[in-house]
Amino acid sequence: MPASSFSPMASPKLTYCKGNHTAPQNHLKNGLSKRNGISKSLQNGTANGTSLYKKPFIESFEEAPMYVAVMTYIGYGLVTLFGYLRDFMRAWGLEKCHMAAEREEQKDFVPLYQDFENFYTRNLYMRVRDNWNRPICSVPGPQFDLMERLTDDYNWTYRYTGKVIKDVINMGSYNYLGFAENDKDFLVPVMDMIQSHGVGVGNSRQEMGNLDKHLELENLVAEFLDVEAALVFSMGFATNSTNIPALVGKGCLILSDELNHTSLILGSRLSGATVRIFKHNNMQNLEKLLKDAVVNGQPRTHRAWKKILIVIEGIYSMEGSIARLPEIIALKKKYKAYLYLDEAHSIGAVGATGRGVVEYFGVNPSDVDVLMGTFTKCFGAVGGYIAGTQELVDSLRAHSHSAVYATSMSPPVAEHIIRVMKCIMGYDGTLVGFQRVQQLAQNTKYFRRRVQELGFITYGNEDSPVVPVLLYMPGKVGAFARHMLKRKIGVVVVGFPATPITEARARFCISAAHTKEMLDAVLTAMDELGDFLRVKYSRQGESHRPPESEETNMELDA
Repeated sequence: MPASSFSPMASPKLTYCKGNHTAPQNHLKNGLSKRNGISKSLQNGTANGTSLYKKPFIESFEEAPMYVAVMTYIGYGLVTLFGYLRDFMRAWGLEKCHMAAEREEQKDFVPLYQDFENFYTRNLYMRVRDNWNRPICSVPGPQFDLMERLTDDYNWTYRYTGKVIKDVINMGSYNYLGFAENDKDFLVPVMDMIQSHGVGVGNSRQEMGNLDKHLELENLVAEFLDVEAALVFSMGFATNSTNIPALVGKGCLILSDELNHTSLILGSRLSGATVRIFKHNNMQNLEKLLKDAVVNGQPRTHRAWKKILIVIEGIYSMEGSIARLPEIIALKKKYKAYLYLDEAHSIGAVGATGRGVVEYFGVNPSDVDVLMGTFTKCFGAVGGYIAGTQELVDSLRAHSHSAVYATSMSPPVAEHIIRVMKCIMGYDGTLVGFQRVQQLAQNTKYFRRRVQELGFITYGNEDSPVVPVLLYMPGKVGAFARHMLKRKIGVVVVGFPATPITEARARFCISAAHTKEMLDAVLTAMDELGDFLRVKYSRQGESHRPPESEETNMELDA
């Protein structure tokens, strides 16, 4: 796709404002350059001496004491050692192995299973597998019901008892605004849509699957985001993985945040473009890569890149941090790059009226070339969207694999998203949507403040509804989730390889539907378990990750 398919580079029109900005160590280096029309670099979160932030931008990444890291490595070392011992016992028939194995008569074939690659799954993950894939048998609202299951062979298999664990407080779903609900009156339009349009479409948008509800939803999304046009898709993951290849290709450069979601990583690799990784939210490192890309061009030939695309997320779902959008916009304008913003977790969750990080920072939506988001979090549905200029949307409509080949969005799902979006915008004649956005902000601030007061180490931005609580040691991760479930609290725990090996954590997702009583019950349980498991590692002082201006930059050539 030609470069003109992106929205034209707008003139520098940032929303400048006064205000303090914490953690200046991640800001850009001072200096001037006249190369390629570049006139001045940012200084301490400012452009031309004017602050880019309306209010302090506070993110906490407190480091644990050294002994915690040492004990975590020792814990993984012991588990690995016992894993090799058990593999030795399985090889000699002293212990039964439940993992998939090659058939004896196929021993000369190319192996389907790599024994060493399954080592982690077989010996580490299996010990804590009971904390994942728990079957839910109700609406995943602020509380849900769980099917009780037991294991007789240390998590290799499960049997269901037929009992249901009722009213478990849900601290793991992305139900930020509480619209994953079964209120009968609220869902009347969805039921009517099933009666008139049915459930399935059975075709793509290019053929017989282009419905009136899809067009209505796209127009509403464009109005909600204050852009020219939007295009909706039936799957959030595929919105990234199949559209990035339609935007860039060979001869283009993608600058991707190191903590970007797998869908962004997959889309970048499928595109055929060169991918370079910059340190998370590190503006120094990003500018260094941009400078190198502009000055040196492509490897070997040194020709100019056809396009340079910066790919970031609004809220990072594992860290709870928010992208430094004003600074990134200033950089992309300065170096004439394009910006792809994934607002999967931020649209609806932040901003005074739920319009994501663009509204949160008060920037112009036209300064973001590609606005992407999903309907799977705040909207309680499925699917995603790409929004921007009419030229961008028309090009994707013709070239995106999801738009051309994928089955279009189910009509009742589209109706549900329309209902929720109109509620957030106030078009239903109520303040319910606005009140939920405000309630989410209040719940987030309250929960984050109380968790920090209890002595836990948390990551992320003070306004992010994703609250990672660091547990570090592998044994404590499993114990924390099990004990919380005994107290009828459902939490998500995450460890290596999804996180760095020394940063295993529990991830709490706050919802507007959570009452203060629910949050207090969770905090009380956390306080008890924090003392019992000894995971209150905070030293009551916020420290920030130091700037890394001389990082080794990873590059993936497709």
